Amino acid sequence: MAATVVAVLGASGVYGRHLVPRLAASGYRVRALVRTPASAAVGAAGGAEVHAADIFDGASLRGGLDGCDVAINLATSLPSPARQGGDFDLNDRLRREGVRIFLDACANAGVPRVVQQSIAMVHSGGGDAWADEEAMFPLLRDSIAGRAVMAARDMEAAVAASALDWLILRGALFYGPGTGLDDDWFARGRAGKLRLPGTGDDYVSLVHIADMADATLAALSRWPSRQSLIVADDAPPRWRDVFGYIAAAAGGPAPAPGGPARFPSFRVSNARAREALGWSPRYPSYRIGLAR
Repeated sequence: MAATVVAVLGASGVYGRHLVPRLAASGYRVRALVRTPASAAVGAAGGAEVHAADIFDGASLRGGLDGCDVAINLATSLPSPARQGGDFDLNDRLRREGVRIFLDACANAGVPRVVQQSIAMVHSGGGDAWADEEAMFPLLRDSIAGRAVMAARDMEAAVAASALDWLILRGALFYGPGTGLDDDWFARGRAGKLRLPGTGDDYVSLVHIADMADATLAALSRWPSRQSLIVADDAPPRWRDVFGYIAAAAGGPAPAPGGPARFPSFRVSNARAREALGWSPRYPSYRIGLAR
């Protein structure tokens, strides 16, 4: 039997760099759709065939998707400590315009199944309340976080309206190797420059990047058709607990309040993903995932 061919758009990002070698090791034939020669090297090193494609160029996408059984869209442009040149406006455009071009290209290339990366921050704004996949809360649309979440919600609506067989994975805040996030936190903790977002009372839901990749691999095997699933660890903490742990582990002073808040509180449950995917996080809490 021929191997299942899986296209990964955005294969050179941190999510893709963890996912591609897992797919290849599991027997999938992986096709990395990338824009630049540097990105091609990353995809090839992970065990993928490499095709040049751009999410805003439908013709290049169709060429890269031809003959694929599943297409996974991981394309983002979010600013992060590990990314140079990330841009919130471009990321919103990727989600609103790019995803529609991607879906059309999949349909035209005859790709029957698509996996779309989304964010568990679509459930932000609920304060201390636990959120499952149906819980949505009002947001300040004129804030950067509000605009980003609304773009993600619009993206999800486009995927759900597609005639393709789709799956949406709403990842919590990524940390772990390659994300740059925890490295930045520990560096600031050691330097005494770590500041709590606001008062530090808001909840933040985290997921180790290895757990996100493992959940995606499980999704291809189980394929819970036309579902949106939250992928997060088991125990969302408050920011003060995370940053307090980091400061203590780094040997720095306790973090003071008053830092910028990136997005409203979100405390999400991974129960549905656990059941649908037969998956559980290897790093069920930040204390395990951040251990050094």
